[in-house]
Amino acid sequence: MRNLINSPDLGLLLFRLFIGLKMALAHGIGKVPPPAQLIEGVTGMGFPIPLVFAWAAALSELIGGFLIAAGLLTRQSALALGVTMAVAAFVAHANDPFSSKEMALLYLSACVLLFFQGAGKYSLDRIVFKK
Repeated sequence: MRNLINSPDLGLLLFRLFIGLKMALAHGIGKVPPPAQLIEGVTGMGFPIPLVFAWAAALSELIGGFLIAAGLLTRQSALALGVTMAVAAFVAHANDPFSSKEMALLYLSACVLLFFQGAGKYSLDRIVFKK
């Protein structure tokens, strides 16, 4: 029991589950399909083909969140979601007070950690890719 409690991999599993499921269920699921407000926001940021970029953001939150929770394609999902969170923090909320950017920055920091750390021992990445 002591080894389980002191396991960094167990902590990483719980972290991935919380971050991934929270992102997918609290943020991503409501954006598929992308609502008009999201498409208008992407248009206002100056992105070309705003519908495509709105879909990319929505899917990175929904599918990326679920993949992070499962520990499958974790680094790739963290990169995609991290880019989405960077755009949210530094473009969409560029002129807003810190409190408006805080959530995006927290998710961005989680994505940076997962990108460099990977999914850990208790993940589908380890099973599928034998890492």
